[in-house]
Amino acid sequence: MELNSLTAISPIDGRYGNKTKGLRDIFSEYALIRYRIIIEIRWLQCLAELTDIKEVPELSEEAHTFLELIITSFSITDANRVKEIEQSTNHDVKAVEYFLKEKFSKNEELNNISEFLHFACTSEDINNLCHGLMLQDAKNHYLEPVIAELISSLSKIAKENAAQAMLSRTHGQPASPTTLGKEIAIFVHRLHRQHQALVVSEIFGKMNGAVGNFNAHMAAYPDVNWTNVSKSFVESLKLSWSPHTTQIESHDYMAEYFHVIVRINTILTDFCRDIWGYISIGYFKQKTIDGEVGSSTMPHKVNPIDFENAEGNLGISNALLCHLAEKLSISRWQRDLTDSTSIRNIGTALAHSIIAYQSCLKGIQKLDVNPESIQSDLENNQEVLAEAIQTVMRRYGIEKPYEKLKELTRGHSITQVELEKFINTLDIPQTEKQRLKKLTPDTYIGNAIEQTKSIIAKIK
Repeated sequence: MELNSLTAISPIDGRYGNKTKGLRDIFSEYALIRYRIIIEIRWLQCLAELTDIKEVPELSEEAHTFLELIITSFSITDANRVKEIEQSTNHDVKAVEYFLKEKFSKNEELNNISEFLHFACTSEDINNLCHGLMLQDAKNHYLEPVIAELISSLSKIAKENAAQAMLSRTHGQPASPTTLGKEIAIFVHRLHRQHQALVVSEIFGKMNGAVGNFNAHMAAYPDVNWTNVSKSFVESLKLSWSPHTTQIESHDYMAEYFHVIVRINTILTDFCRDIWGYISIGYFKQKTIDGEVGSSTMPHKVNPIDFENAEGNLGISNALLCHLAEKLSISRWQRDLTDSTSIRNIGTALAHSIIAYQSCLKGIQKLDVNPESIQSDLENNQEVLAEAIQTVMRRYGIEKPYEKLKELTRGHSITQVELEKFINTLDIPQTEKQRLKKLTPDTYIGNAIEQTKSIIAKIK
């Protein structure tokens, strides 16, 4: 059966292919081969700049142009050729080396130094740098921008609703009021912290040979300062240099990177569930779209499917990312291959995150605040003012204030008139009685407005 969006096993390349197709340039097999081509060429160019390695003279402008063209013109046809070579070598990185030697055969200058391709390298020298570039590109071009867009979209809702009083629900029960803006701003604050952690997270790379000691490098050229060469080369790729490794880069930075995404995804799961609940009790309505169907049998329904879709994909992503974070930092002795097959699923894990983020954004754009429903809920729960009244009673030394309000309000609703009658019986100053009687659920919001404004100001 021909592979297409309908026959793909994974929904990443099937149902959600239009949302993740950009990631194919980063995490596909084709992309991995292209990154390997880049690293092999850059390493050869690095060797040519070392005056102590006379066997690899400084490259001419023509040779550099030839090498750059291999990178910029690398195609699916080229990748297929690498895979053909791999059928003979049964080694994917060696196949890249032989592919480049084929290319070099058309350029005398490069052909003369073709044996310095992959010089003193183990496959992991190439692969770890490829994975670093993959994660760097995914972070810069996909993860950071879409998370920033989520923060911006939520900030807008928070700002617009900073003063929209809303009944809190602790343990699912009516509780002291807050504002809708402040509750959304809390998610803005949480996401912003993790987004900043992602922005500053370092991505490491190593280039130090078969077991991390520059054994082959020093055997061939003992007078070259290979530590400095390695550091300079890795940093030229805009990666942080990992100076102490076994055969593999230890992948601890990957665990840090993935755990930041996991925390972002967990916060968004919390957000999706809260919004789902607010939709269900009418605090938000959802804008309808012509032609959309909410239920196959109930025509009235507008389901919160975007937040449900996001929650499901966030869970799948986190399951994979948590496994990768725990697995990739473990390698038997100097090297085993359990990381090799696992690491190929990084794209899958992050793709589910991207799908979720896009679903969140789509759902957010459909939200329409329903102030009438929110206000009705406040007015029908006057008992939430019991906290304020009993606290003022404590100030004036009235005995058992909590118990008296508990007897008056616990387990049933109470009217504003009943609260006023109770307040009139209190032995407190008249000014305090008047202040308490003027208090309503929609004004009993503490400094929620100020908190919202503070959070939004910090984000800007």
